[in-house]
Amino acid sequence: MPKLKSHRGAAKRFRKTGSGKIVRGHAFARHILTTKSRKRKRKLDADTLISAADQRRVGRMIPYKST
Repeated sequence: MPKLKSHRGAAKRFRKTGSGKIVRGHAFARHILTTKSRKRKRKLDADTLISAADQRRVGRMIPYKST
């Protein structure tokens, strides 16, 4: 089998943890931050797991991506 190509857009947005879970960042944290509360901005800064519905699709897009 030939090597698979990573989806470059997905490779920049997602990463795999050591246990193989897929992590993403939050949207809405780049600009217009003055109207958002300090608590909300702090929570947007933390990474989170992708939804179970997207696991298979995103996993196929980043076959070799490591931490």
